[in-house]
Amino acid sequence: MKKKLAILLLLCCAIPYGFAQLHSVSLEQIDSLQSVEKKKTIVFIQTDWCKFCHAMKNTTFKNEEIIKELNNNFYFIHFNAEEKRNVVFNKTTFQFKPTGNNSGTHELAIALGTVNKQLNFPVLCVLNSENEIVFQHNGYLKPKEFKLILEKLKE
Repeated sequence: MKKKLAILLLLCCAIPYGFAQLHSVSLEQIDSLQSVEKKKTIVFIQTDWCKFCHAMKNTTFKNEEIIKELNNNFYFIHFNAEEKRNVVFNKTTFQFKPTGNNSGTHELAIALGTVNKQLNFPVLCVLNSENEIVFQHNGYLKPKEFKLILEKLKE
């Protein structure tokens, strides 16, 4: 019985380490990272209440090929559009803007995530090494669709 328990415990501990981990950086780190190595930055803008955001986190961003591609060729930022703290990005301070009692949107989410004058979640915003927007997409992306986008972005 002890042997079975030990094997089960070993498997439970070893399984998580067999999978690739997506490395995320903060917006505040981008300038210093770009000075070391120029790469495009992918900003995933989401909210806690968005079911498509959660679906994308649990499928697309768990895909091992995508994780490898993001970790090797891009800087990846996971940004909550309802973040309450001030964020300094591109020498500008962005703040949370309340829209009701317990709701609102961060100015940076609006600046990076507005597509066709609308902010719909999730949003994928790609910045070049000068922090200029080069690509935006709103809505859920399946792993296959996201892989195609990553291939195009590497060109």
